Amino acid sequence: MQVRLRSLVLKFGGVMIVCLGILHLAVTPIIYSFIEQNAITAKLDWFRPPMLLNHVVVGILLLPLGVLTSYAASPAVEGERWALIIVRTCTLSIASLPVVLFTLMGDRYFGSHFFAIATAIVCLASLVLLVAAFWRTKSSVA
Repeated sequence: MQVRLRSLVLKFGGVMIVCLGILHLAVTPIIYSFIEQNAITAKLDWFRPPMLLNHVVVGILLLPLGVLTSYAASPAVEGERWALIIVRTCTLSIASLPVVLFTLMGDRYFGSHFFAIATAIVCLASLVLLVAAFWRTKSSVA
């Protein structure tokens, strides 16, 4: 893979992760409404706060993963060890999401357009980032 293309792929992958974080945060009110409409009223006050906290925390944590991936893209392609560690760590974190997603969630939520879009983004980002982050070049030191 050409150096310039690899750098662009890593930067774009980082942007995709940021978009996923924004999407995650944007659908939080929809999740809130869904819980209110479908949860047993007696359990709602107990269940709602940790679920919303989890949803918001994941969205917030996706933002720096994407920013760090984009930031370290060019130095990683040039073989900078610190940047390779950042890009590969972020990539492996993101690549674990589709596996966890399908293992825990199954396919029952794919009727939701937001869920399907988020899943497509994370799967595409995972594949793109894995290829670009671990592509061997002559200048790679790690």
